[in-house]
Amino acid sequence: MIRSQASGAWKEIEGRLRPYVTRRVTTSADVDDVLQEVFTKLHTGLSSLRDGERFGGWVYRIAAHAVADLGRRRAHDPLARGVPLPEFGSESAERDTVADLEAELGACVALFVAQLPSPYREAVTLTDLEGVKQAEAAEMLGLSVSGMKSRVQRGREKIREMFEECCRLSLDCRGRIVECEPRALDAIPEDCRAAASAWTSRRC
Repeated sequence: MIRSQASGAWKEIEGRLRPYVTRRVTTSADVDDVLQEVFTKLHTGLSSLRDGERFGGWVYRIAAHAVADLGRRRAHDPLARGVPLPEFGSESAERDTVADLEAELGACVALFVAQLPSPYREAVTLTDLEGVKQAEAAEMLGLSVSGMKSRVQRGREKIREMFEECCRLSLDCRGRIVECEPRALDAIPEDCRAAASAWTSRRC
């Protein structure tokens, strides 16, 4: 069963990222392409989250790299030459926007973390939401460092499973993910739709 809370949280992440991406690319098709790449990397890249790095900054970093990758591809595309680039604001305003976006994305991902069973919820909250180093978190919870790493790894795996429940995945012939798209509300079981709709309209 698709978890309605996870589905709503996923749509929240898309809603927060879309304006950021729109300001940095030239067409709506490019926006969709970048978001598609971000969703795929979110699903496959949880293991790349660095020790002490917060979820919000990690999601932002993935989005920024996806935009940069698109820019590099466009620079080598003769059909795209001469297309004007979006205009950015001042450097200070851009820093404020990034900080706000990281905070918002972290709050959205927290909706996934809240669905984790204990003790994984506590481990992921400390390390991936609050940015506590795993060694420090282990000491706080009275665990060995290896025990903390195991909890964090298992918690991230459970979050990845939630991604799979609320997203439609497409694989290539080698079994690699090539497309990751949030499921439509009508794909959610009928008894969960009201809750999913409420979470979708919620603001972090």
